[in-house]
Amino acid sequence: MEFKKQLIHGHLIKRYKRFLADVLLDDGRSVTAHCTNSGSMKSCMEEGAEVYLTPVDDPKRKTRFTWEMIMIAGEWVGINTSHPNALAFQWIQEGLISGLENLCCLKREVTWEDSRFDIYGEEPAAGPGLLSAHSRGCFIEVKNVSLREGNKALFPDAVTTRGRKHLNTLIRVKQSGMRAVMLYVVQRMDVALFSPAREIDPEYASALEEAIRRGVEIYVVQARVSPEGIAFNRMLPYSA
Repeated sequence: MEFKKQLIHGHLIKRYKRFLADVLLDDGRSVTAHCTNSGSMKSCMEEGAEVYLTPVDDPKRKTRFTWEMIMIAGEWVGINTSHPNALAFQWIQEGLISGLENLCCLKREVTWEDSRFDIYGEEPAAGPGLLSAHSRGCFIEVKNVSLREGNKALFPDAVTTRGRKHLNTLIRVKQSGMRAVMLYVVQRMDVALFSPAREIDPEYASALEEAIRRGVEIYVVQARVSPEGIAFNRMLPYSA
């Protein structure tokens, strides 16, 4: 995914009220940017660090910039949580995610029972590209990952009851005979594997383990973030 607009460089002054960040631009202006990440942003917050912002032309927006990434220990970390859904959709379309490469009829934001999942696809029963009445549906929930501890990427970075709800619904999706997938997009390069953040949200960690036991599939994709765009890097292993 390439950024459609040239990003604006600056340095982080502070993040506050969860959704706002003050940034000192290279031209000397101090501006307020929208922060899409509602979590704690632990391990990807450093006042004075380099950041990049996207300029916003929407007159309805109070803030004229969106915060995209921050430089942590020499690596860009993507903190815009609006990108992973589109990235996952693109990578599945392109067949980059092993295990999901045969999905077709992809759709965004599809509701099942009382939950809305990020992606829905179908797995042809007769083989790739040969749809039949018995094609199997596949619901995919996508989560952004920015938290790091040692060489591990962790999720979540704050307690998430909504995340547990999605896991419980995915279990029911699997029980109904369809495929159920949790897809984590890690927007940083300084990690080698993925684990649930048990110390932050032990209930989510337990729910994830139960979902895996019940047949929910787990995929973890590492993305390379740069001022030019965000690219698929590799699959990361899951570690309980």
